[in-house]
Parts: sequence; structure tokens; C-alpha cells
Amino acid sequence: MNILIVDDEPSIIDTLRPVLASLGHEVIEAGNGAQALQAVETAALDLVLLDLGLPDTDGCDLIAPIKDLAKASLIVISARHLEKDKVRALDIGADDYVDKPFGLEELLARIRVVERRRAEISGAQVNRYVSQDLVVDLAKRTVTLMDEPIHLSPKEFALFELLVRHSGQVVTQRQLMIAGWSSPAVDGQYLRSYVSMLREKLEADPSDPELILTEPGVGYRLALTMEPQT
Repeated sequence: MNILIVDDEPSIIDTLRPVLASLGHEVIEAGNGAQALQAVETAALDLVLLDLGLPDTDGCDLIAPIKDLAKASLIVISARHLEKDKVRALDIGADDYVDKPFGLEELLARIRVVERRRAEISGAQVNRYVSQDLVVDLAKRTVTLMDEPIHLSPKEFALFELLVRHSGQVVTQRQLMIAGWSSPAVDGQYLRSYVSMLREKLEADPSDPELILTEPGVGYRLALTMEPQT
């Protein structure tokens, strides 16, 4: 992939550049918002790794223009650990959010999720998502776990479909509320109740979930990488 790193810390770029290059990626660098927008306008990008604390602008203000101009995936890498900052970035359009300091292997895993998604056939209709034990058929609206059919209500399926489409990435409460109730103003208790019901049907131990993980104050993450099939 062509990856743009937007960060004013040379140590971050110096760490990531050789690793990403060794994996076959082309790396472009930007130290501030102005350079980032210039790169977006002049280069064909697949992924942007964006710091929020830039010297000339708030990185959050770059998310929408980058997504509009580049049609690239975007992972925020930031030392802002407040829930409101994470929620804002994800709701604006970031595909994922990684805290600084970050583990390199964790970041590379998040990048692989993006790479798999972008490897899908352009414009193809995705009908199924598959992992080793889980199969979700969007056309038939069926879920099979370890070869056993799992019955989900329409609302449960709507919520789970969004988690599956973004497997491995955090999905905000707001995004889930819109998927399930067509409104972000729903009482959060409704969402928590439906997530609990999903866990009851899908988790080996619903009290200690390993599949649908909570991102405190932000949303939920499906802890699987689902492979799309057309």
C-alpha cells in the first residue's frame, strides 16, 4: 500500500518507515497538516497514519478532508487518550484509533486489517464474511458459529453486521445506534442490552467476552478478522 505518515515526531517516522518499507509498502511523510493535505492532493494513497497533535492544526480537522480527497483508510495514532477525543475522531471518519505509546505489533495488526479490506475486488458486492469458526451471510442474513446456526433478531443482526464489516476495528456507540435505531440519540442502555444479548448467543462465557470486546466509553470491537467473500 501507499502509506502516508502524518506526525511531527521524527522518532515515530524513523521507527515506522523501515518497518513498513520492509513489508513492501511505499511510505510518504508529512510533519504538519499543510504537508499532509499537499500529499493527499498529489499522491495516490491507500492508508494514512495520522497524529492529532500537529504544530499547525488539530489533526481531527484533517480527517474529513483526507477521507474526501484521498478515499484512503485512516488510522489515528495519538497521545490523546480521552474518550471524547477517540469518539470524535472515529465518528468523523477515522477507521481506527491507536494510543501512543503504541506496540509496533499491535499497529501492524491494525494495518493488516486495512490491507485485507482494500484487497477486496473494487466495487464488488460482499455477500459473506468468514473466519475460522464464524460465517456471516449478509444476503441470507444468517450467522453460523462452529457449524451451528445462531438465530439473531433483526436488530441484533443489524448491530452485529456493522461489527463484522469492521472486524478488528473499534465501532463507536453512535455508529451502532444509527445502525440499530437510525438515530444516535437512543438511550445507551438499549445498546448495552442488545450487546449483552449478542454475547449470550455468541460467547462461550458471556461474563468474560472474548469475541465482542468493550472499548470503554467509546464502543465495541469484534476481536476477529473476518475475510470478505463476494
